[in-house]
Amino acid sequence: MQIVFATNNEHKLREINHILGDSFKLLSLRDLKIEDDIPENEPTLEGNALHKARHIYSIINMNVFADDTGLEIDVLNGQPGVHSARFAGESKDSNANIDKVLLMMGPSTNRIARFRTVIALIIDGREYLFKGSVEGSIINEKRGKEGFGYDPVFIPEGKEKTFAEMQLDEKNMISHRARAFEKLRVFLHNYKKADNKETI
Repeated sequence: MQIVFATNNEHKLREINHILGDSFKLLSLRDLKIEDDIPENEPTLEGNALHKARHIYSIINMNVFADDTGLEIDVLNGQPGVHSARFAGESKDSNANIDKVLLMMGPSTNRIARFRTVIALIIDGREYLFKGSVEGSIINEKRGKEGFGYDPVFIPEGKEKTFAEMQLDEKNMISHRARAFEKLRVFLHNYKKADNKETI
C-alpha cells in the first residue's frame, strides 16, 4: 500500500516507517520533489494537520496524511502547544525551544505536561482524524541523545527515562505519535481489506 506522508522530517519518517511496517510504502514530500514550507498558522493541532494534508492533496491528488504535535505544559497554561515547533523562533531550533520552556517554567514544582499528536488523512477525497497523547513531566535538564524535539526533557508517566534516552522500540510502545499512528495503521488495514484494494 502506497501513501504520502506530508513531511520531510527524517526523524518522523523513521518513527512512522517503524510503526507502519512493510505493509505500507511511505512517500515523503522529498520523494515527490515537493519543497513547500507549509505554514502552520491554524489555532489548533487539528487545524494545522488538516491544512497540511489539504495543501499537499491539492497538488498531487494522491492519498496523503499529515500530522501536527504539541507539548502542553500545565504551569504554562498549555504552552507551547500548537506553537511547539517554532516556540523560540522560525528556525525550529529544538535546543532553543527547550531552553525557552525551561526558563519559563523556572523552579516550579508543577512539571506536569503531555504530548498530543493529531493526524489528518485524506483518502479517496474523504478526511479523517486520528489522535494520540501521553502524559508525563518536564525535567530540569536535557537527558539522552535519541529522539528529537522536546524528547530530552520529557519523561512519560510511569517511566524513569526521557524519550531521548529510550530506543525507538521502547518509545514506540507508549509515545503520543505511536498511539495516533497505530490508529491510522488499523484504519488503513481495514480500509484496504473492506474495499479489497491491492493499492491505495
